[in-house]
Amino acid sequence: MTFKHAVGFGVAGNFAGHLEQAGEATDFLSVKVENAIQPKALFPFYIPSQQAGFLSQYPLSSDLIIPPNDADNLQIEPEVAIVFDITYQDNKVVALTPVKFAAYNDCSIRKPNAKKISEKKNWGENTKGISQDFIELTSFTKGCELDKYRIASFHIRNGEMNRYGEDSAAIDYSYFHEQLNDWMIDRMNNQKDEGPAEDLALYLSEANYPEQAIISIGATRYTEFGETNFLQSGDESIVVVYDGEQYGTQDIEEMAISKTWTKNGVSLLSQVVR
Repeated sequence: MTFKHAVGFGVAGNFAGHLEQAGEATDFLSVKVENAIQPKALFPFYIPSQQAGFLSQYPLSSDLIIPPNDADNLQIEPEVAIVFDITYQDNKVVALTPVKFAAYNDCSIRKPNAKKISEKKNWGENTKGISQDFIELTSFTKGCELDKYRIASFHIRNGEMNRYGEDSAAIDYSYFHEQLNDWMIDRMNNQKDEGPAEDLALYLSEANYPEQAIISIGATRYTEFGETNFLQSGDESIVVVYDGEQYGTQDIEEMAISKTWTKNGVSLLSQVVR
């Protein structure tokens, strides 16, 4: 399943502490926010338009990560991605209707001199990760299917497994439900090309107003291991979005160790680094 027709956006700074751990908090000092927990920006990672330069490269994979040639500081970013249908009126986004969600790896290069967030996010094919195990999302309001899900991530090298991100509840996102939905619509219509942010309305226009968006809604905090260990060739990256009412953290860890995964209430993304 591919989403070459959809636009790809990501939410920056939607989990307290993640930007500081990733060394990116200073990138957003000039960004005006209404409150301390508001996300910093909505960034593009894929634009289905030949006018979009490097962002026109389709980066999503469900099993492979190809590192850039010139960077050795590549990190897993464990997230939930939601597929939304987009409704427009007079070339403005007026509604985002949730369809389904899945485990997502917003795999990122740590580039201290990058001018835009997107420069760290898409360097070609097989540079991002999305699970093929989608879970239906009938609404994005309190009590929706996503509320009971959690995000876990693991790193495997030479048979040794470590937790990479903190096991986190989806409802612990800073902005969630209608608050996040309304903020994303506002950013798609009104975000300017300032600092690390980009003009998303221009991208939507260049892509002839795509009918769907994949939006990754923010990375969890890292464990100490995840904060200090980068991906290498041969590593395996695992991001799991799982039903926290059906499974405990130990259940998921045991599945990761044994590589015996259930499909019931679990969205699994396993990628090997080439």
